[in-house]
Amino acid sequence: MSRFVQDLSKAMSQDGASQFQEVIRQELELSVKKELEKILTTASSHEFETWMDFGSYFIDFCKKRGLLWIGEKSRDPLKIREVMRVSWSWPSLHVGHGQGWEIDQSYEEVRGLFKKIQPYEKIKARGLPDNISSVLNKLVVVKLNGGLGTSMGCKGPKSLIGVRNENTFLDLTVQQIEHLNKTYNTDVPLVLMNSFNTDEDTKKILQKYNHCRVKIYTFNQSRYPRINKESLLPVAKDVSYSGENTEAWYPPGHGDIYASFYNSGLLDTFIGEGKEYIFVSNIDNLGATVDLYILNHLMNPPNGKRCEFVMEVTNKTRADVKGGTLTQYEGKLRLVEIAQVPKAHVDEFKSVSKFKIFNTNNLWISLAAVKRLQEQNAIDMEIIVNAKTLDGGLNVIQLETAVGAAIKSFENSLGINVPRSRFLPVKTTSDLLLVMSNLYSLNAGSLTMSEKREFPTVPLVKLGSSFTKVQDYLRRFESIPDMLELDHLTVSGDVTFGKNVSLKGTVIIIANHGDRIDIPPGAVLENKIVSGNLRILDH
Repeated sequence: MSRFVQDLSKAMSQDGASQFQEVIRQELELSVKKELEKILTTASSHEFETWMDFGSYFIDFCKKRGLLWIGEKSRDPLKIREVMRVSWSWPSLHVGHGQGWEIDQSYEEVRGLFKKIQPYEKIKARGLPDNISSVLNKLVVVKLNGGLGTSMGCKGPKSLIGVRNENTFLDLTVQQIEHLNKTYNTDVPLVLMNSFNTDEDTKKILQKYNHCRVKIYTFNQSRYPRINKESLLPVAKDVSYSGENTEAWYPPGHGDIYASFYNSGLLDTFIGEGKEYIFVSNIDNLGATVDLYILNHLMNPPNGKRCEFVMEVTNKTRADVKGGTLTQYEGKLRLVEIAQVPKAHVDEFKSVSKFKIFNTNNLWISLAAVKRLQEQNAIDMEIIVNAKTLDGGLNVIQLETAVGAAIKSFENSLGINVPRSRFLPVKTTSDLLLVMSNLYSLNAGSLTMSEKREFPTVPLVKLGSSFTKVQDYLRRFESIPDMLELDHLTVSGDVTFGKNVSLKGTVIIIANHGDRIDIPPGAVLENKIVSGNLRILDH
C-alpha cells in the first residue's frame, strides 16, 4: 500500500509546482490512501492483486500518457486534461505535445503504407498446403465476450441474443469451429474472454455444448474501479460489485486481453500443447470466421519470416468513418483511433478518400510473442479516457485500452486488406435486420451473401428509436422483408411491416409524431417515400 501511495505521490508532483498545488497534492494523497485502505480491507488475495494492477496502471497513465493534476487559481476542483493527441500537419502526421511518436512519411506513404498492408487476394493466391490440418491444429480462436446487450434492450451477455434462425452469436461461433474440426479432423479450441458482467450467465449456457466437437475455455478480463471525475478518487467503497457498488466497476476494454490471458494460465497451457497463434475477434462480428489462407500465410510465410501480429483491415464506407486506421513509424505499424484526433481534423480523419481502410478488430497474434512481451512488460497501448455519467448523475472516467493498439509492440506486424464480408458486426437492430434477411444464407454457422444479390455491398439501413430494443424490433416485423435489391432504408416513427414485404432501391418511411404507418402484407416498395398516416385494416 505504501509503495502505491508513494508512487502516486511522485506521479502527481510537478517540477516547480506552486505551494497551492503542493497542498492539493498532499490532500489528494491522503484521500487516495484512505480510500484504497478501505477497499483493500475487503479484498481477497486475488482481488488485492487485481486492484494493485489497476493502481500501477493508473499511475503509469498519470505519469506517461497525460492525466495531469493541475491546480487552478480559483481553487476549482482538480481538472483533467489529456495531452496524447495526434497532430495534423499534412503531408506529415505525428503525435505532438512532446510525447508519443512522430510519423515523417509523406501523405501518400502514410496512406499506402508501402508493403505493410497486403491485399487479401495476394494472400489467397498462394493457395493452401496439403497439410492444412496440421496448420489448423496450431490455432486457438478467442472471442471477446465481455459486452452486455443493453444497447439493444436486452439483459445479460450480448452473445446470447438470437440473430439468425434462433441461433445466438455464441451458437454460430461454436457451429463454425465444430465444422472446422469435423471437416479437417482437427482440435481447434474456443476461448471466451468474459467480463464480470457476462461470466456467470455465459458459463451456465456452455453446458449445452458439452456434446459438440469443440473444447471451450473461459477466462475473465480485469475489473477496474471507476474514478470520480472531480475528486479523482475511486467510486467503489469495497471490492463487491452488487448493490450500491454495481456501477462502481467496469471492464477496462479488450486491450486487457494480454495480461488477463497470461494471468489465467491458458497462455502457457496452449503453448505447452503446441499452439502457436490466436485468432481474436469480437463475438458480435459474424464475418470473423477462421480464414485458412491468412492462417497459412502466418504459418508458412513466403519470405520465411513469421509475422507476430496481423490486423485485418477493410475498405471504409460511410458507415465506418469512426473506425481506427493504420499508419507507420520507424518501420512499425500503429493504430490511430478517432479519440486521438484533434477536433479540428475529425472530419478529415473520417474522410473515405484520405483514409480508405479501417480496423476490423480481427487479429492474428503469436502466442510466443504475447508471452515474451508480457514477461518483459513491453506491451504498450494508448490509454483511452472514456467519460461516463452514472444513473445517479455522477460524472466518472474509465481508463481503457484497445487490443489492436498493441500492434506496435510486436515484430514484423502486417495489415491484410480483407473483403468486406469479413466485417459483419451487429451493434444495433439495423445491423440485425441485415443479417436476418435474405441478403445472407447460413451454412455451418457462417453467413455468406446471397448470389442473387446483384451488388456485393450491404444496403445502408437506419431504423429509428422505435426499433432500438430487440423486442420492439421483432414486434414491428411480421416477417423480415425481401431486401435483395435494397440500396438504402430509413424508417422513423411508429411503423410496422406485414408479411412478405419487398424493399427495393431507396425506401424512406417516416411516421410523424402521433401518426402510424402499417406497411401491408405483400407490399412492394421501390424508390418510395412514405409519410403521414397509413393503416390497412383487414375486413
